[in-house]
This record gives sequence, C-alpha cells and structure tokens, in this order.
Amino acid sequence: MILENLELFEVFVRSKRGLDHKHVGSLHAEDHEQALEYARDVYTRRSEGVSLWVVKSRDICASQEDDSDCFFDPSDDKPYRHATYYPLPKEVGNM
Repeated sequence: MILENLELFEVFVRSKRGLDHKHVGSLHAEDHEQALEYARDVYTRRSEGVSLWVVKSRDICASQEDDSDCFFDPSDDKPYRHATYYPLPKEVGNM
C-alpha cells in the first residue's frame, strides 16, 4: 500500500454514552469507510468505545494557541452582552 494514495484522518472515540468524543490519534486510509474500520481495529480493540468519529485532517479548522489573546478577547467591549441592561424579576434576586 502506497501512502501517497492515502489521506490522513483524525480519530475521536466516545468511551461511554453521554460523554464527549476524545481525540485518540491519527491514521491513514483511502476513504471514510476504511478509516472507520482501521480506527475500530486500532483504537477500540478491547471494547474501549461506544462511538467513533473519523475526520479528514485537512477538513479540520482550528484556532491556534498563539492567537488565543485576540481570538478569545473578553467581551468587555460588548456591553449589550452584560445582564445589567435587562430587568430581572424579583424572584431571581441578584446575579
């Protein structure tokens, strides 16, 4: 098998119902179906999961840690997001 024809997939496993999927690794495969089979064989050999996700690595769009200051800028400059501009019912008390 030549790796040039294979795509890189990221694998996510959910260990139990109700929990989040966690990234567990990467693998090369020809398509999504093959990636699911490989992921099952490699990452859930001992019944560690109840659900698998495989996503082409090139399709993942993510922020970078170096950009966190400007990307996750606090919303202080957006006063309309603060609850102080909304009347609260007496039953609520203080927020």
